[in-house]
Amino acid sequence: MTGPTAARRFFVTGLVQGVWFRASTAREARRLGISGWAQNLDDGRVEVLATGTPAALDELAAWLRRGPPMANVDELEALTLEPAEVGLVDGFSAR
Repeated sequence: MTGPTAARRFFVTGLVQGVWFRASTAREARRLGISGWAQNLDDGRVEVLATGTPAALDELAAWLRRGPPMANVDELEALTLEPAEVGLVDGFSAR
């Protein structure tokens, strides 16, 4: 099995906690064949670590800018990582 071809860390700001953001992100990431995780941060943001193809990560980024129906995303910060920095992540989880 080969590793991911790209990796990104996203920080999503807005009304993104308590609106099924992490679970919806996990569902969307799995649909796109992305591995990683989504977790709430103490400052009210959601952090997403994602590995996969660049095209799939672009699609996930577009989805994260909208989020699930009850969310209200104000800002999306995306950081490009080297896949080797992340290592092999199996599946996608909501932490």
